[in-house]
Amino acid sequence: MKPAGPPITPAGMAALKARYDLLLGTERPAIVEIVSWAAGNGDRSENGDYLYGRKKMREIDRELAHLIKRMKALRVVDPAAQVDRSRVFFGARVTIADEDDNQQTVTLVGDDEQDAGAGLIGWSSPMARALRGSGLGDVRIVTLPSGTREWEVLGIAYD
Repeated sequence: MKPAGPPITPAGMAALKARYDLLLGTERPAIVEIVSWAAGNGDRSENGDYLYGRKKMREIDRELAHLIKRMKALRVVDPAAQVDRSRVFFGARVTIADEDDNQQTVTLVGDDEQDAGAGLIGWSSPMARALRGSGLGDVRIVTLPSGTREWEVLGIAYD
């Protein structure tokens, strides 16, 4: 039996699939067309379109291989199916406050879909690891590159 892989939300998996489909269905065929045209122009050693096109095609192929490998390894977890909504688990939207009473809301998502600017923190990040399993009113100590901070859990929600 295959061991459970890293979690990802259904929306995160859909984004990975959309990127894969875009590369395979649109970008790669366009580059193949350019390379074919450039190859018909004669000497390939000094043909910029040919050389650049081959390089771009290798980059696309590498990203496609990475996406396939990642999608096979990931485990889709739907936060809406979470039974215990009183604790912080994968997919939770958590409102926290630091020692200075600065509040922020973060959502625990898969590492492939994290975006700190949008409040999406990766499941294996220090903040997410500290928040896992906490309940309302719990205080968690998080060691970040900027130092150690205490955060209190003010709210937990699942979409």
